Amino acid sequence: MSAATTRSRTPDRLCAEAVELARTAAEEAAAPGIVGAHVEAVSEGDRVVTHFFECKEPGYRGWRWAVTVARASRAKVVTLDETVLLPGSDALLAPEWVPWSERLRPGDMGPGDLLPTEADDLRLEPGYSGEDTPPPNSPVSEEMAELVEAEDAEVTDGPVAALPLVPTRGSIAAVAEELGMRRARVLSRYGLHVAADRWEEGFGAKTPMAQAAPASCVSCGFLVPLAGSLKQAFGVCANEFGPADGRVVSLAYGCGGHSEAAVMPKPIRPSPHVFDSMNVDVLPLRPAADSGSVDSSGPDEELGHS
Repeated sequence: MSAATTRSRTPDRLCAEAVELARTAAEEAAAPGIVGAHVEAVSEGDRVVTHFFECKEPGYRGWRWAVTVARASRAKVVTLDETVLLPGSDALLAPEWVPWSERLRPGDMGPGDLLPTEADDLRLEPGYSGEDTPPPNSPVSEEMAELVEAEDAEVTDGPVAALPLVPTRGSIAAVAEELGMRRARVLSRYGLHVAADRWEEGFGAKTPMAQAAPASCVSCGFLVPLAGSLKQAFGVCANEFGPADGRVVSLAYGCGGHSEAAVMPKPIRPSPHVFDSMNVDVLPLRPAADSGSVDSSGPDEELGHS
């Protein structure tokens, strides 16, 4: 029997000696040959001891069989409490489970995939609900809607048949639909800030492309401004040769495809060489004849003229 270790107190002697009882219980719970050597015995309380055995199951490296035994007060018989398989300090464990909403990354969605949003998503807030009743003197009140329908009936042969799922003319729903506001939820202020931070990080003024650009997107003809409050800081690039074509870019962003970048920078001219190694120096093969030298005619010719 291996030596017993203690957690907070000395283990009960009879419970600590019940190694074979604990092994038998572990072998009944596990497959044959899976329970290994006895590792330790840990005191869990008064007359309660847990025996740990090695686990030889493939794929459960570092796991241990834990069998807890107990003894009643003044009793000499040790009884079995429970048998479980627990991971040790160096056990091979599966990675911590992460919800799908936290595992999802931009670009993971494919054709046919659905991405449901939670009811309390901070990026969204309720849009037009249609429950507000306008005052009687409002242009979209029920009284004004009846007058408009009466005028339509006089112009046409009969009452105008309403199309399915189309709000009645003059109603708040009709005005909201015309203004593009008839949505169950719209972007909240938090959602706008999160989107703006994401776009600014990808195509903002601090990117290397913008730092080397001749001008910013605010003066580029390829910029398509956004609507709403975002138009004050963002737009969509429409330059097919630009790096951000079809992307939302900051007005402070820029690239080499700016619409007004017509003048190309002049190439850098290198400084002249200290020693002229580009031209060819012409050197004579023979030295020039000296003016005071003896005439090329031989001495015999000179003697014949004397």
